[in-house]
Amino acid sequence: MSDRLLLDLVRDDLVSCAWACGEISVLSDGTPWRPLIDVTDMARAIEWATGREAATGGPVLSVNVGANGWNHQVKDLPAAVADAVPTTRVRVNTAAAPDRRSYRVGCSLYARLAPAHQPRSSLAQSIARLRDGLGRMGFADPEFRGSSLIRLKVQERLIAAGQLTPDLRWATGQAAAA
Repeated sequence: MSDRLLLDLVRDDLVSCAWACGEISVLSDGTPWRPLIDVTDMARAIEWATGREAATGGPVLSVNVGANGWNHQVKDLPAAVADAVPTTRVRVNTAAAPDRRSYRVGCSLYARLAPAHQPRSSLAQSIARLRDGLGRMGFADPEFRGSSLIRLKVQERLIAAGQLTPDLRWATGQAAAA
């Protein structure tokens, strides 16, 4: 586990809530899609990208990394987390307005170009690794959403301190200090 772990991705947030609070509350209606990938599979994708020949997809390539079957609706994730953290209580606000931020992506191009580097970690394995890592690091902060483990909070603090500009560029001389 990284000491710079970021918990503002949906899977990470839900596992952290289950671990530290014993409860997951999905505040939206849960219908949005999220493409998920384990960090180990992303590392394999980076390995492929840095070593690939330009003939494989051209000299500059934009590709969705992951697997088509690993797009999940938010409402389905709490049950997977509760399987890994059995004492978790789950609440989904089915009366909430639909969340329009949905990110269902196609990964067919990646599957075709990088068949030997396809994701291997299942959702259950990824959740279990995160759960175990939180346990090893002694994570127990039920207020983690306001902490430095949330990228947006770090950005807000850096902007307020004048270290980062509102368009997310380092202020003069700050890149080296960070």
